[in-house]
Amino acid sequence: MSLTAVTALSPHDLSASELDPGAALAEIGKIAVTDLSAWARAIDEGTYPATLLHRFADSGAFRLHLAEGHQLGAAIEGMSRISEVCTSSAFMAWCQNTLVWYLINSENTVAKSKYLAAAATGHVLGGTALSNPMKSFFGIETLKLKGTRVDGGYKVKGILPWVSNLGPDHFFGAIFALEGGEPVMALIDCADPAVTLKPCEPFLSMDGTGTYGVQVRDLFVPDDMVLAHEAMPFVKKMRAGFILLQAGMAIGLIRDCIAMMREVEGPPGHVNRFLDVQPDAMAETLAAMEAEVNALAQTPFDASPDYWRRVVAARLLAGEKSVEAAHNAMLHCGARGYVRASRCQRRLREAYFVAIVTPATKQLKLMLDQMPA
Repeated sequence: MSLTAVTALSPHDLSASELDPGAALAEIGKIAVTDLSAWARAIDEGTYPATLLHRFADSGAFRLHLAEGHQLGAAIEGMSRISEVCTSSAFMAWCQNTLVWYLINSENTVAKSKYLAAAATGHVLGGTALSNPMKSFFGIETLKLKGTRVDGGYKVKGILPWVSNLGPDHFFGAIFALEGGEPVMALIDCADPAVTLKPCEPFLSMDGTGTYGVQVRDLFVPDDMVLAHEAMPFVKKMRAGFILLQAGMAIGLIRDCIAMMREVEGPPGHVNRFLDVQPDAMAETLAAMEAEVNALAQTPFDASPDYWRRVVAARLLAGEKSVEAAHNAMLHCGARGYVRASRCQRRLREAYFVAIVTPATKQLKLMLDQMPA
């Protein structure tokens, strides 16, 4: 999309106050079980579903967290309904919702006025390049993008190995180290000639998520695309929402894994009853997990250490239970789940992604270990 088209939209175009969350969630679910269900295998095999993302945008999927107070529960539920059918698509929805979350939390009114409405309505699609920064803040990696202050903005260069929900006309949020200053967070326009998208090696799953390596060569980032001139306080402000939104991927995936277990409660249910994990027990685990996520989603700006520990613990549990649910769905389905056409084997591959996408299981455990008791 051209910059002229982006700026033609205003925050008033969001009509956030007029969005009925219940109706929006119903429409998201309807699109998921009809159109997305038909596309799921193609997405798994590498098709980027731009048309479907725009349909989800039209339903309100990327502006459910724009209501006063910025409570995240409805946005998480929207992504969970997508993930019940396809976790790759829920991941793209998370990327888009997170891009909107960055803009919601930015104090740069110019950036907000130019890009918030466009991202929230899907006129601009995009993602988040915070995998590397999130690791860098805990000493796992160093920042891969470097910037220098120049008149009216910054010059940025570097290489990011994996950024998702991208295309030649997409945007993403990124953090770069600043020579002689604090790291800066800004929007990057993939259409800029200084930005090159490089295809990645095929993944075990997620090949349809628009994931690329990104090369940035002396890109000029103007001040009106800066989300925060000091990235660290900004990240601390919006980090709980960033992580909690990922729970939508896990919740929907686990729901479908429980559904698959129930589908085989007849034959071969007489044998499945000897397996350690049964669908009723997994449903109880999911209900408790959803209750905790929903409670945390009410106050995403709570700065207390106890709240932050609960957020990290909830995200860790989401990844662990995704793998457990998908593993047990496969055991319940047996050979019928092991064939290539089965959604059961896709769910198992997707579940591992939930457990390794940043912040991954091992990083979450590191974060908990570094917190005060």
